[in-house]
Amino acid sequence: MPTPSMEDYLEKIYLSIQQKGYARSVDIASSLNVLPSSVTKMMQKLDEEGFGIYEKYRGFVLTDKGTAIAKKLVEKHEMLEDFLKMIGVQDKNIYEEVEKLEHYISKETSLCLSTLIDFFEENPSVRKQYLQFRNKKM
Repeated sequence: MPTPSMEDYLEKIYLSIQQKGYARSVDIASSLNVLPSSVTKMMQKLDEEGFGIYEKYRGFVLTDKGTAIAKKLVEKHEMLEDFLKMIGVQDKNIYEEVEKLEHYISKETSLCLSTLIDFFEENPSVRKQYLQFRNKKM
């Protein structure tokens, strides 16, 4: 299992590959606000763990194992963003909150939250009632 730090890198690498077709250390460093040398070290560690293949001066390619994990991480991240928006968390706080939560919730909790999102989407009046109730409490 990847560590929370590895998960952050896998997620950013996956997104970079999806957007650009490649993942370079400088791009990942910029998106994570770390030094390129830190990215290189993590890419080497991810290579050792079998999540990708690191080639000096050429970048990083995810293995099937790395892609599968990264895709699930991105999906979990997006689901948490959707959930926090749905329950009324302010947009300016969502990214930071998701970054804190995404590494520590279980598959079961993810499924429960995903199901709740689906329930609110299929029952907008219930979501509206919830938001009205929440606003009374604030």
